[in-house]
Amino acid sequence: MRSVCVCVMFRFRFMGAANADEHLFIRIRICFLSGKVIMKLIFNALAVTLFLPYHVAFDKVSVSLMEGDSVTLHTGVETNQQDDIKWYFGDTRIAQITGDLSDICTDVQCNVGTERFRDRLKLDHQTGSLIIMNITTTDSGEYILKIISNNDSEKIFSVSVTEVPAAELHEMTERESVTLDSGVIKHSNDVMTWYFNETEITGDQSKICTDVQCKERFRGRLKLDHQTGSLTIMNTRTTDSGDYKLLINIRNSSFSVTRVKRFSVSVTAVPGSDLSPAAVAGIVIAVLLVAAAVAAGVVNYHRRSRTAVPQNEDDDGNSPPDPKSIHLR
Repeated sequence: MRSVCVCVMFRFRFMGAANADEHLFIRIRICFLSGKVIMKLIFNALAVTLFLPYHVAFDKVSVSLMEGDSVTLHTGVETNQQDDIKWYFGDTRIAQITGDLSDICTDVQCNVGTERFRDRLKLDHQTGSLIIMNITTTDSGEYILKIISNNDSEKIFSVSVTEVPAAELHEMTERESVTLDSGVIKHSNDVMTWYFNETEITGDQSKICTDVQCKERFRGRLKLDHQTGSLTIMNTRTTDSGDYKLLINIRNSSFSVTRVKRFSVSVTAVPGSDLSPAAVAGIVIAVLLVAAAVAAGVVNYHRRSRTAVPQNEDDDGNSPPDPKSIHLR
């Protein structure tokens, strides 16, 4: 019995391949003979780079930051389980750590003469994650993570940094309320902490003013928005003037961000507002007493002027006769 054979060819391209030639051809020949199926697979690898493991796993993450932020780019692995972890900014190696911690470098230590980050880089020795502190707009770009192990992988962090305006200025008079807006929506993993002149005044809604001095200063006049973390100061006083800072910690599986937002508050006194409540009450009472005394004096004067009889008039209102006009008989 004659056999019938069919050849089918499949082409696969792997994610992360550098060019179109880095793919795998699979040719399948199927022959039918006497009711039996015979399959023969012929593999033809056209590019050696196909077998470089780092092409197998590939990922890209976008990170939006503001000037002054500190960010941690997570590797998602443990250092002691890898052979080598390398970080690149563009084509320049900026950090490296080996699994046995025998070789660790950052910035200029990795490349002599390269001082872009000027001691603003750190490596987490346990995970190999890269920490960039006090980030600037010139730090925008692609950060490439290469993990060398039994299952090599590559990950790209596309970082964009925008400029930050100066501290927000809020001016008001006493007894007005002011809201310091966080400018973000708070997520479950976010942690927000407010500071007044570098003294912590809030952690979360249950920890407003844990400091004794803070309690004395604000006395229940602070309110936090649960959705945004914005802070409202009610019935402001001149002693509330100063610098306020919001520290925001944002974390997800790929990166963590520490952000600082600053506010300047200036409260102007209302004339006479420096007097204590007791002094104000005393002044009010004194004014009322003086007003009452004046009113009583006026009423008494008018009453006496109406009831008094002039000495040069008789009961009928006639003046007494002139003695010279009286003739003696």
